[in-house]
Amino acid sequence: MNDFSLIETLRWEPEVGFVRLRLHLARLSRSARRIGFPDPTDAAAKLEEAVVGATTALRMRLTFDRLGEIEVTAAPFAPMPEGTIWKVRIAKTRLDSADKLLRMKTTRRGVYETARAEYPMSEADEVLLLNERGEVCEGTITSVFLDDGSGTLRTPPISCGLLSGVLRTELICQRKARVGRISVDDLTAGKLYMGNSLRGLIPAQIVG
Repeated sequence: MNDFSLIETLRWEPEVGFVRLRLHLARLSRSARRIGFPDPTDAAAKLEEAVVGATTALRMRLTFDRLGEIEVTAAPFAPMPEGTIWKVRIAKTRLDSADKLLRMKTTRRGVYETARAEYPMSEADEVLLLNERGEVCEGTITSVFLDDGSGTLRTPPISCGLLSGVLRTELICQRKARVGRISVDDLTAGKLYMGNSLRGLIPAQIVG
């Protein structure tokens, strides 16, 4: 349980600051507490230090290890062109719904990297993973949202074996999304979105 770090990836905007910062810090603290890491009390200060003097949008990545060490890196953030629709393919790689670490964002990303490697970037913008029961879980870097015509987006329950995504949490709290299991057949019966806190909701389409 000690051979990994916790991660938070978030966006910083000059006029806005850190997007969904409170939710990111809350998830980091909750995850640290659950696995016996120290309390990440310096996380907010480290993030603020990293953006001093910045004038353009940034992708921020914070890692936090079992010793309480925090590292923050920044890279330019480029928004996707208007009207982008992601091509999504379903991985043969399966998630184990009993793996509690899947609920946390960590550097232990082998299963996601294996799934992503199943398709070249030219064939899939994102790859979607199912669990051992064939239930829809998440993308390699995104949560799954389905517009099934009810007026509220449907997103899989954590118990299926997936990350408690920050965007997912926000949309559920705002009652713009609700928890509900999603089958593969459901994906083509409604309108699919993939999303994360860095990029927001992205229209998507299952191909192949």
